[in-house]
Amino acid sequence: MSVNQQAHTGPPYGQPQPGYQGFQQPAYGGQSLPGAPQSQYGAYNGPVPGYQQPVPPQGYFPSLGFPSKGSPVSLNSDTSLAPNFIGSLRAPPTSGAPPPASGASHPSGHVAYSQFEHGDVQNGIPASAAPMQRPPASQPFLPGSAPTPVSQMSTFQQYGPPPGSVQQLRNHMAGMTIGSTAASAPPPAGLGYASVPPVSGSVSATGSGLYTPYSASQGPPPPSVSQALPVAQPLFPGQTIPTQRLPAQVPGFTPPPPSTGVGPSSYPPTTGAPRPPAMPGPPLPGQTLAGPPSSQPNHVSSPPPPSTMAGLHPGPPMSGLHGPPPPTHPPQPGYQMQQNGSFGQMRGPQPNYGGAYPGAPNYGSPPGPPPPPKRLDPDSIPSPQLNELPPQQKPRHRIDPDAIPSPIQVIEDDRNNRGSEPFVTGVRGQVPPLVTTNFLVKDQGNASPRYIRCTSYNIPCTSDMAKQSQVPLAAVIKPLATLPPEETLPYLVDHGESGPVRCNRCKAYMCPFMQFIEGGRRFQCCFCSCVTEVPPHYFQHLDHTGKRVDFYDRPELSLGSYEFLATVDYCKNNKFPSPPAFIFMIDVSYNAVKSGLVRLICEELKSLLDYLPREGNMEESAIRVGFVTYNKVLHFYNVKSSLAQPQMMVVSDVADMFVPLLDGFLVNVNESRTVIASLLDQIPEMFADTRETETVFAPVIQAGLEALKAAECAGKLFIFHTSLPVAEAPGKLKNRDDRKLINTDKEKTLFQPQTSFYNNLAKDCVAQGCCVDLFLFPNQYLDVATLGVVPYQTGGSIYKYAYFQLETDQYRFLNDLRRDVQKEVGFDAVMRVRTSTGIRATDFFGAFYMSNTTDVEMAGLDCDKTITVEFKHDDKLSEDSGALLQCALLYTSCAGQRRLRIHNLSLNCCTQLADLYRNCETDTLINYLAKYAYRGVLSSPVKTVRDALINQCAQILACYRKNCASPSSAGQLILPECMKLLPVYLNCVLKSDVLQPGPEVTTDDRAYIRQLVTSMDVAETNVFFYPRLLPLTKADVDSDSLPAAIRNSEERLSKGDIYLLENGLNIFVWVGVNVQQSLIQNLFGVSSFSQISNALSTLPVLENPFSKKVRSVVDMLQGQRSRYMKLIIVKQEDKLEMLFRHFLVEDKSLSGGASYVDFLCHMHKEIRQLLS
Repeated sequence: MSVNQQAHTGPPYGQPQPGYQGFQQPAYGGQSLPGAPQSQYGAYNGPVPGYQQPVPPQGYFPSLGFPSKGSPVSLNSDTSLAPNFIGSLRAPPTSGAPPPASGASHPSGHVAYSQFEHGDVQNGIPASAAPMQRPPASQPFLPGSAPTPVSQMSTFQQYGPPPGSVQQLRNHMAGMTIGSTAASAPPPAGLGYASVPPVSGSVSATGSGLYTPYSASQGPPPPSVSQALPVAQPLFPGQTIPTQRLPAQVPGFTPPPPSTGVGPSSYPPTTGAPRPPAMPGPPLPGQTLAGPPSSQPNHVSSPPPPSTMAGLHPGPPMSGLHGPPPPTHPPQPGYQMQQNGSFGQMRGPQPNYGGAYPGAPNYGSPPGPPPPPKRLDPDSIPSPQLNELPPQQKPRHRIDPDAIPSPIQVIEDDRNNRGSEPFVTGVRGQVPPLVTTNFLVKDQGNASPRYIRCTSYNIPCTSDMAKQSQVPLAAVIKPLATLPPEETLPYLVDHGESGPVRCNRCKAYMCPFMQFIEGGRRFQCCFCSCVTEVPPHYFQHLDHTGKRVDFYDRPELSLGSYEFLATVDYCKNNKFPSPPAFIFMIDVSYNAVKSGLVRLICEELKSLLDYLPREGNMEESAIRVGFVTYNKVLHFYNVKSSLAQPQMMVVSDVADMFVPLLDGFLVNVNESRTVIASLLDQIPEMFADTRETETVFAPVIQAGLEALKAAECAGKLFIFHTSLPVAEAPGKLKNRDDRKLINTDKEKTLFQPQTSFYNNLAKDCVAQGCCVDLFLFPNQYLDVATLGVVPYQTGGSIYKYAYFQLETDQYRFLNDLRRDVQKEVGFDAVMRVRTSTGIRATDFFGAFYMSNTTDVEMAGLDCDKTITVEFKHDDKLSEDSGALLQCALLYTSCAGQRRLRIHNLSLNCCTQLADLYRNCETDTLINYLAKYAYRGVLSSPVKTVRDALINQCAQILACYRKNCASPSSAGQLILPECMKLLPVYLNCVLKSDVLQPGPEVTTDDRAYIRQLVTSMDVAETNVFFYPRLLPLTKADVDSDSLPAAIRNSEERLSKGDIYLLENGLNIFVWVGVNVQQSLIQNLFGVSSFSQISNALSTLPVLENPFSKKVRSVVDMLQGQRSRYMKLIIVKQEDKLEMLFRHFLVEDKSLSGGASYVDFLCHMHKEIRQLLS
């Protein structure tokens, strides 16, 4: 199992687990340490807030001991979506052989471990004494009828002795699928179901009828979430998605009396002692989700009514829990509540409904709140014979959201497993820790993952294999990434006049993979195999291993990333560049002045100019500055240091732009400080009474471009603009906003520029090294798709502050401006990616311009921008030599120095698909897929783009299922361990505003997001598509750490808590209606919920531990993001809550996006269609 994957499912079983005795793991649900066997069930995020968990009886396995932390339950490393395990816990042994004796052993060396972390409690059925029998719910009974024979389920006999051990359980689960075995009758919706006998009636295959596009009553049965536990170890740890199995009671079938020993009664009774705090693993039936209660209709996955669960709870149902009422799941529109259709007369209490059912039989254990089960199943209970129900009542089974792969769990596991050790880059093809894990990098020959991340670190040897898997081979490269203070910046190597040593043929730069031969006199290129003479000044002897003696003294021989000082040959016109310039261009039309924006910018610039970027050892920045204001005409300012007052020159002929002064326009800040200060004081006064509402835009860029040309330098324009440029001038635009085009074939025009004028202008800017950063302050449509062309193609940034208001938005704008002005940036940049023979770079995504097929050109490239490169095969690769990438970036530093930054990365190559799937990185894959889709909307209808994404991912997973997973029922959804989050993350991309906009999303918003995402790095897309949700009320005020994140679903929210959600652009603070008054007072400084103001843009500074903690959490998050996030206070049941819910991405979206559960069912259906 790839270590960067979440553990909530099983790794290859029985491998020695490093440092993992007895499965003691960090107290987290279902995680495993690297390579540790994991539970096959979904992650659980901790007991419900405020509930006290009873201690489970020693040796008691609620509902068949859902294995929890690291319990060795699934033999099959392909963790299987085990659907509810309906029925007696005796699954047929996979082979048909009788289950092993009750003493069947655990895999050697594993201490049996329960989810409660008692070493003596075994997960799964105790191998001991009282066998736990349960009515086999897998065969629905008709009241009073004999069990329906189920041919393939030979072992679901009634009351046979239960499997005696984990091993048996395994075998027995191995055969379980949840899905009707009849192809004709898709089994009940949901991720499948445990072998309900085939019936003739067909049932909707979707997980919930809510998502119409995905329902197909005639489709194949939904994924059975059965645990694929074949005993043979599969080729490769994949994950089958567990859904929880709860024993289910058959309609019309009364639970046996307690004395019969069915169910927990046979275990030692529990006495309500407090349960160990961190109860990993989803709650048991009858206990609520880890998250707070909620009314989320998307997952009606409450466990079955206590009354029917034969002997499940050792105590009365939920009523004994303390704390807020468990989530009530309102009925899904269009269905009956599900745990119940199954129950005929026992419709009563729904498990998560305050129970009118105080007296569930407690089979011999004293009453007490039920142990939180791992909520595994779609709905924990078998449905009655489907044929009995009238067609409109056929049940649709719900999959339990806790049983499917949890991003939170994966992230947490990776942090625990890989956050403590440094990531040493000396080994080829190592998959790095996830972007969400804090780790140190030690460069020993491959570039840090902060600079390059790949979709897979083991690439197929042949193009046929790559086509078969459909896994895109791509690298997300961030050449100037900022490193944490503990890591060393790339060394700067100066080879003098002769410049860097390169291959004669392919021009690759010297790197650790070059092979020195003939005693060091020549080297063989690792990219093209050409042999090149070593220049005399560079010669060095080799040691007995063939390494140069100076190997460790030269960064280019021993490190993955380094810089060369470029010679004059690498400069434009063969002369060294001048230091760059920054030109500030301020819109002074009526809107900008009236809103206070002009005064704000001028005030800020007075101090900000002291913080221009500079080289490490320089006293002051070498960057020169200039100032322009504009509305329908342009005003240039002479701020020469010898003047007493600045001079203004007006250019009103905007059709033929020129710069009216050379000397005195671009100046050194320190020399002209007083004149600049005087100018910045005067601008707001000069235009205070303006009545001019119209603006130009293209001429402003032309003016900046001409000024840089005249000064013969590269630079950046900071343009502050407020409205659609409708004044007569080149690049004039018209309002073409038309929401009626959404979902039509013409929708793509909304993302395309309305004129080619800006493309040509961008080309000229790139040639000069003129980068444009655009700050927009729109009160209405201003055509971001067109205005953004120049910033986008020059490598610049766009910032957008819709309906800008001074009091609420100034802090965010000023923070963005400060960071944008101060951050590291390279000018006049050209990047080329070279690869070893066999693959080549074929496609590029990001903010840049390309005039040929190989060179990525950027007028500016800052430390936040990434370029995504896709590779295709052009020949065979070999497993021995692997594949190499070298990214070379030529740029001018902010001091005017021409440099080359080199990043090298070596990857493995494989002939087995399993090796490919074992070494993928889902976050990077999603980053690539999102960019691919977001570019697709420029030329194809959005629906086509969405379908192509779904199809590609289905092909990736189907290929894994067909070629790598161990054989198992088609009813199971089996996901590769490294890709188990692909469905949830892909669904987030599909539901994003670009691909599925809600009614409140403007055309400009979509164009803005589309451009933003295209140059995001992997960490940014990760939190953008799957936001981080933190329970603030659970934060430890005495520690520096963040509270543990929870899943993005409304059912995780509790009315008594305060949550923070961040996605890289916004921070929402959601306040539940029942939050304690003292917390409201401490955080907001008001005495009641109703007095909290939605208008707050920052949290009040109050002197109490809770306020300090929350503000420090917000500051910590702001520090991790490249943009200052807007703070939005959301009160529960307030109008803003709709906006907040849009980010609860596991739920069904208002714009029609599927919930995670439904989408998983849909993906399963797609995969089955491909396989059949």
